[in-house]
Amino acid sequence: MCNGKFIQLMIYISLYINFVMLFSFFRKDSFREDTRYILFVHMLFVDTFQLVFMDMSQLFYYFSILMPAGACIVIAMILETLSINTPLTLTAMCLERYVAICMPLRHGQISTVKRTLDVILIIWLLSSIPSIRDFIIVIAMEPKTFYVEKNFCSYDLMIRSIWQSYAWSVMATLYFGVMLGMVAFTYVKIMEVARTVSADSSASKARNTVLLHTFQLVLCLAILVSPFMEMAIFQINQNIFSHVKYFNFITFNILPRCLSSFIYGVRDDKFREVFLFYITFGDVFVRAASSRLNRL
Repeated sequence: MCNGKFIQLMIYISLYINFVMLFSFFRKDSFREDTRYILFVHMLFVDTFQLVFMDMSQLFYYFSILMPAGACIVIAMILETLSINTPLTLTAMCLERYVAICMPLRHGQISTVKRTLDVILIIWLLSSIPSIRDFIIVIAMEPKTFYVEKNFCSYDLMIRSIWQSYAWSVMATLYFGVMLGMVAFTYVKIMEVARTVSADSSASKARNTVLLHTFQLVLCLAILVSPFMEMAIFQINQNIFSHVKYFNFITFNILPRCLSSFIYGVRDDKFREVFLFYITFGDVFVRAASSRLNRL
């Protein structure tokens, strides 16, 4: 249960930081006109909702709360879509940095707000494909009574045949290969530009940002292979299994969703100023001081 409390604490801290970042984004008009920050806040929304649903799932598990299969399927589909959504958004953010650094004269034409919103729509469509496919299979195979049966909620509830697992593995490998290839391409191209300019240039900073995104992407995608590792360890030593599962949950579920706070809340000069102002309750102090001056 101590492990569970630590996970809860990490989730609540991450949620607080995310909410402050979302508030900071909507308080500054210039952020809403910058495609880079639009993609970032989209990923922040996705990560926030995923943390909320993961927290709810953890609480249900700890308190042994059973859930009707119908409600579980809805939650499982949302979590699966969100888990794929984050790495796709990271890939889009890397491509946006590639256009900004390698094609600066065309960046304003290519990276528009409308096109960014279209990209976000495509991301949602791509990330929902696996869960919609499995949902259709459940509808085709299971009777109506299945949806009222109570179980521990897990995405495994939607896997009704062995070939679904194979199809999921193939699609996960395809997504992994395409996304990692695109991110590697952007990193190499930005690094080429960074070599030709000074070390403190925007190209060098963009190169480091893409590198951090790559690390974040690998952590997000590692969750796709962690169940296979856990199953192998479970067959070898069941005592170690719980520790490995706990480590994987922290490393591959929680940590990637905390890195965004570092990449944009600390490293980005423009966002850091606004974020620190609100996370230290600067707006409250400013209003309080203004109120006192008005009374005088």
